[in-house]
Amino acid sequence: MDSSEAANGKLNPMSFSFIRFYMLAFLFFAANSALTIILPLRSEAAGLNQAEIGLIMGAYMFTCMLLRPFAAQLLGKYGPLRVMKWLLVLHATTLLLFVVFDVKSYLWLRALQGAATAFFSMTMQVGIVEKLEDKDRGQGLSMYTLFTMVPSLVIPILAIQIWEHASEIWFTVLMIGLAVFPILIGYNVDMPRSTVQNKSYSLRDIAGSFRGMLNSTPLLISSLVMLFASCVYGATATFLPLYMVSARVASPGIFLTIQGFVVILCRFSLRKKIPSDGSWNTWLIAGLLISASLGTQLLALLEMIGPLVYLSAVFSGFAVALLYPMLTTYLSFVLPADSRYVLMGIFMSAYDLGFSLGGLLMGIIVQTSSYSTMFTICTFLTITAMIMVMVFRKQMEAGNEIRSAMNAKS
Repeated sequence: MDSSEAANGKLNPMSFSFIRFYMLAFLFFAANSALTIILPLRSEAAGLNQAEIGLIMGAYMFTCMLLRPFAAQLLGKYGPLRVMKWLLVLHATTLLLFVVFDVKSYLWLRALQGAATAFFSMTMQVGIVEKLEDKDRGQGLSMYTLFTMVPSLVIPILAIQIWEHASEIWFTVLMIGLAVFPILIGYNVDMPRSTVQNKSYSLRDIAGSFRGMLNSTPLLISSLVMLFASCVYGATATFLPLYMVSARVASPGIFLTIQGFVVILCRFSLRKKIPSDGSWNTWLIAGLLISASLGTQLLALLEMIGPLVYLSAVFSGFAVALLYPMLTTYLSFVLPADSRYVLMGIFMSAYDLGFSLGGLLMGIIVQTSSYSTMFTICTFLTITAMIMVMVFRKQMEAGNEIRSAMNAKS
């Protein structure tokens, strides 16, 4: 940390403290990368149908959605550092319980895992916003989200190997390692002890924030776009392994590794290109949604195009890489400072709701029709989000010139 950073308490996004942030994010989300592959396969082998598997996998993000605003409540009351210590203990306990219990317990264990994730992602993003200069916020959020995706580069292939070789001992070792190492790295990570708001919120305040979303076009449109996009993410994460294993056309491990590589490459190489001034780029957002729709439509054609389906991983990876960090960074500037974290919690709840619906509703669609039909519906969802972005273009871009003028003066 240089003297200027020490003076104002702000850090560089590539400082040692932030590298610890990123390593903690990698270890925390590595567990979900492994379980996203192994749990559906184990559940299907135990005789569960697609709707039941979708319920189990959807419980993770559904619990996240319910607890995001409550996470913001506790962050304001107790501070990010103390909340981080609690959630790491909860996360470790949940992973160890996955080793002990069988498929019958997966639903409530996924809910516990979702609770830990709700607090973790809110705490990390609050820490990044509080610890970075405004001009570095986009880069910091991009690097954080990059490291949440790095596990998808290596973990899926490892998880497939554990499954194919029925290696219970290695599954146990993996879960123990992913339970212990985040505590060792993150228990005293350089988190702020309080937020700039430094207050808690009543349930009435939180309910008022939900109502206020309808009066905030930036928050409403961003949340709806994220809802539709994350529904596609959730459906893909839940059913891609089952689809490819049953079709015997492509490897889910290779697909997810390619997608992870694209996400990592884009987030690292383009991390400084994400607007960090609160401006809205309609054409880039629309382009990302078109890329996502191409990815899902190629998946719908899996049995026709064979190995060409790996192109889907490229299109999907590009969309996954940039959409969430762009929307999160944008909202961190345009939302009112006195309620920023609760409102961002609502936005992240939209992501969670979409992801859980991707498992819950799409599981029913698969069971009543086919995987191909389900991915075609996903294509229509991303196209609908793209149309929404274009329709509300003027409202979303309304503040761009004002913010550009203010940044020029500063």
